[in-house]
Amino acid sequence: MLQSVSSLSYSIVLCDDIERMKTFYRNLLPFPVTTETDTSLAFDAGGVLLGLRLRERGYDGHGGGTESPGVQLAFLVAPDEVETCHQQLVEQGVPILEPPTDQPRGHRTVYFSDPEGNVLEVYAEV
Repeated sequence: MLQSVSSLSYSIVLCDDIERMKTFYRNLLPFPVTTETDTSLAFDAGGVLLGLRLRERGYDGHGGGTESPGVQLAFLVAPDEVETCHQQLVEQGVPILEPPTDQPRGHRTVYFSDPEGNVLEVYAEV
C-alpha cells in the first residue's frame, strides 16, 4: 500500500486527437483552464485537475473507442440539473449513451461519450 498517498489531485484523459478533445471539453465544461501546451490541457475541476494529454509515450496504449472506453468521468450537479444537462447535450449533438435514469445507488444519471469514446456522466445524488 502507498501509505503516503493522501488524495487524488489529477485525472488525465489520454487522447489521440488532442485538438478535437480540447474543443469538446472546452465547450462542455465551465472549468477554468490552468495550463495548456500543444499536447495537453488542464482544467481546475473544483479540487481536482482534469487533464487531456496526447498519446505520445510508448506506454500510452491506443484509444479504446466506444467498444472499450478508457475512462469514465462523473460530474456532480444539483438534482434538478440532470434533465437540463441532458437537453444541452442533445442540443449540442453529443452522443447519449443512457438518458436520465434513476440508479439503485441513489443517483440520477445521464451517460454520454466524448469524441474518443470515453464514458462521461452527469449525476445528482437523490
